[in-house]
Amino acid sequence: MEKLFIIIPAYNEEDNIENVAKEWNEILRKLGEKDSKLVIIDDGSKDNTCKKLLEMKAELEHLDVITKPNSGHGATILYGYKYALENGADYVFQTDSDGQTLPSEFWKFWENRNVFSAIIGYRKHREDGFSRILVTKTLKFVLYCIFGLKITDANTPFRLISRDMLNKYINQIPKDFNLTNVMLTVLLLNGKENVKFMPITFRPRQGGVNSINLRKITKIGIQAVKDFRAIEKEIKNNAKRVNKQKKKWEDK
Repeated sequence: MEKLFIIIPAYNEEDNIENVAKEWNEILRKLGEKDSKLVIIDDGSKDNTCKKLLEMKAELEHLDVITKPNSGHGATILYGYKYALENGADYVFQTDSDGQTLPSEFWKFWENRNVFSAIIGYRKHREDGFSRILVTKTLKFVLYCIFGLKITDANTPFRLISRDMLNKYINQIPKDFNLTNVMLTVLLLNGKENVKFMPITFRPRQGGVNSINLRKITKIGIQAVKDFRAIEKEIKNNAKRVNKQKKKWEDK
């Protein structure tokens, strides 16, 4: 059986975390692979998120709770990806803890796991407000300007990726990077991997308060542009080195 790790970062999600954990644990129960894990990473929450998770461990057979100091959403996702690889995951699925995605839509991703290197959701009809839609459109424009890639929705927290693909690209993502999923999407597409984008439902937040405001988004965005430019330069330098080495072999 193929081992699946579901990675979910959580920060101050006491209003949502019980339902989210139960729904995704049920997905793994139906999958039937006893060594598959639901890894929920508490990113230094200040509320009862971690307490509620620990109380559910006895009830949810696949739940693995990790708590660590706060480092931000992207860095926590990166931490989760590396944790999954270190613990033998064959496939890694990532989503968020705010209840905006539907576990029932996981199965169409899983059914295509052997067809594509990675399957990424795109939020066709978003219900989380105009400001979030604007951020996504701005990100799309920035990625096109820097990388020349047209990406419908690079940051969707609903994605399935094989172990091989994660191993291939994970070390190119800077530590503590705020937009891990964006960078992973860019690296996959730039590497011309077999990536499939599938539409998903994206509901309003199911409870609690969003910890990201416009000021934080702006700050993250400015830093991201700098990081994107640095990574784009490194990608070009790597391509030059590969071409140079290839030419040497051809000349022999």
